[in-house]
Amino acid sequence: MDSDPPFHETYRTLFAVTKPLNNDWLAAVTAVEELELPSIDLTWLSLESPEKERCKNDIARAANEWGFFQVVNHGISRDVLEKMRDEQVKVFKQPFQHKCREDKFMNVSAGSYRWGTPTATCLRQLSWSEAFHIPMTDISSLGDTSTFSSSSLHQFATEVASLAQKLAEILAEKSGKKSTFFQENSLPSTCYLRLNRYPPCPIPLFGLMPHTDSDFLTVLYQDQVGGLQLVKDGKWVAVKPNPEALFINIGDLFQAWSNDCYKSVQHCAVTNPTKERFSVAYFFCPSYDTVIESCSSDKPSVYRRFSFKEYRQQVQEDVQNYGYKIGLP
Repeated sequence: MDSDPPFHETYRTLFAVTKPLNNDWLAAVTAVEELELPSIDLTWLSLESPEKERCKNDIARAANEWGFFQVVNHGISRDVLEKMRDEQVKVFKQPFQHKCREDKFMNVSAGSYRWGTPTATCLRQLSWSEAFHIPMTDISSLGDTSTFSSSSLHQFATEVASLAQKLAEILAEKSGKKSTFFQENSLPSTCYLRLNRYPPCPIPLFGLMPHTDSDFLTVLYQDQVGGLQLVKDGKWVAVKPNPEALFINIGDLFQAWSNDCYKSVQHCAVTNPTKERFSVAYFFCPSYDTVIESCSSDKPSVYRRFSFKEYRQQVQEDVQNYGYKIGLP
């Protein structure tokens, strides 16, 4: 039984009617310049000032100037990361029909397994990928099976959530805001992991369409195949993989909460013609009732007050009405 989703069969019409790729699409899926993101060594956080403060300043600067950065010596062992990847590969190598029955296969909520783009009307709107979206509250209830060990996923999720909390508090402190905000408002029920697989694709397509994340921040663990791209200084650039690093990016909520001090930038994943790519992302989110209110001592608020629930509803309506997210209110 084939493990790949039936992309060609399902989207046969799109392949038949889509015109040659335009320049804008090609610029995103075939970015020629590969850059290394700002790299932050987190061992400096365990030292005394001024080294500790310099590290915090570097984190804040990268979040402001890039919206993306990588962290090394982050405290999550190579053993934990490799076990996570092994379990992820096992899950995605299961037959497609098994993955579609994720509630029985992995004991996660029905609808957690997603692939392609059901609303796509052209190849430009198609994401050539499959993913499991797993809320943190589901991870503790995952059961071990003959092909899956929940303990590896649980350990990874616990440690990456702690890292996200630490980084969020540093960014809050450096923006002059209350650093305990995240401890008080972030809940496991709204934070989640997304396990991604990008099958090989014979033509240049998006593995994940250009977007910004609708959270506070995202922690990404990826393999060395490459494919992550982002917008820097108005142009698409490819991110150089780093086997020692985890990748961090700012989400929409942090941009609004920090009053544009930190930037949520467009990014995407592009396919590889011969190699499959794996990644896993942790999305750090507040409770649905949490109010996002930007404030600054030196400039007026850029955004109106809104709750995370309101923003989620707005994003869902945007996607339904326009096919993409409009952005912050």
